[in-house]
Amino acid sequence: MSLAQPTDHGTATGAAIAPFAAPSQGELVMKVIPLPADVNANGDIFGGWVMAQVDLAGSVLPARHVKGRMATVAVNQFIFKHPVRVGDILSFYASIQRIGRTSITVQVEVFAERYDAQGQYLKVTEASLTYVAIDDKGRSRPIPR
Repeated sequence: MSLAQPTDHGTATGAAIAPFAAPSQGELVMKVIPLPADVNANGDIFGGWVMAQVDLAGSVLPARHVKGRMATVAVNQFIFKHPVRVGDILSFYASIQRIGRTSITVQVEVFAERYDAQGQYLKVTEASLTYVAIDDKGRSRPIPR
């Protein structure tokens, strides 16, 4: 069993977890569980909270290449597919899409393990972000090759 695949041990009601829908590509870079303090008035997790987590997860792979300071310079695309709920176990998968002279573009996919009566595992969010390597004065600098 891979680290990214949830176990099929069922829920308290005995329902099995839905089949794992792995991302087409990507490395598991982060897991997090949203808490009650992260909800909006509808009881779902704030989109801004999810965006902040995606930004953190998206920075993991570029950090290996940049070898120093970097900054998020663009959120190229952000799609919310399903609401995130309190208690979901979120898995963040990242893959590098492009490495330029000073910037790196990353695709992030977010999956939720939801241990309710349906026992779901579904993609809740996907995004594309661009990070730029910066020097101590905040100016862009070349990424080491």
